[in-house]
Amino acid sequence: MLLRWKIAQWFELQWWKRYLTGKSKEEYIAWKTNYWLLLMRTLELERTIEEANTIIDFGCGPFGLPLANQQWKKELTAVDPLLDEYAITIPFFDKHDYSGTHFITQSMEDFSSPEKFDLVFCMNAINHVHSMDKAFDVVVGSTQQNSKIVVSIDAHNFSFFKFLFRLIPGDILHPHQYDLKEYSSFLESRNCKIEQAVCIKQEFFFDHYVLVARKL
Repeated sequence: MLLRWKIAQWFELQWWKRYLTGKSKEEYIAWKTNYWLLLMRTLELERTIEEANTIIDFGCGPFGLPLANQQWKKELTAVDPLLDEYAITIPFFDKHDYSGTHFITQSMEDFSSPEKFDLVFCMNAINHVHSMDKAFDVVVGSTQQNSKIVVSIDAHNFSFFKFLFRLIPGDILHPHQYDLKEYSSFLESRNCKIEQAVCIKQEFFFDHYVLVARKL
């Protein structure tokens, strides 16, 4: 699984470089910022964000919640193993553009902090990790009791393709392949209650869900 993870990380960098080719930095940043703010509104998380003092974004990528934090103005920690590579290879990404955000170049599984966060996000990232169990241990362990955890996932629609993609790299960017019930169980088995499971995009192989859970 570690080799498959390293391959997926390399392809992730290549994907971003291709995706941003020909795009305007200003227009893309504005669009992506609006995407995050609209998603938070759809999930009815605006009050939760307003009341939180400390927030962490696991697997932030080059254009994660630090964009929205330019408006939230919260104490935000952003963690991703590819941050240094993003800074070198993606001209749109510069850590210095994000005041109030503390960036940490580290894998989710290796992250540790004595601080417990008021709100934990893991958006478009959990199936990029090399150890799903360790990653969920860190995600859940980083939040305070009774606080919220927000995780977005690509959930398989068909058992056959889930099995097939586990055998062959049919989804090269994502080392892990699970369905909605399995993803939910990762949180529920760690003493979390799923409060929302919102489908935000439907596709053939996967539906894109956001799970909002509360740590009990």
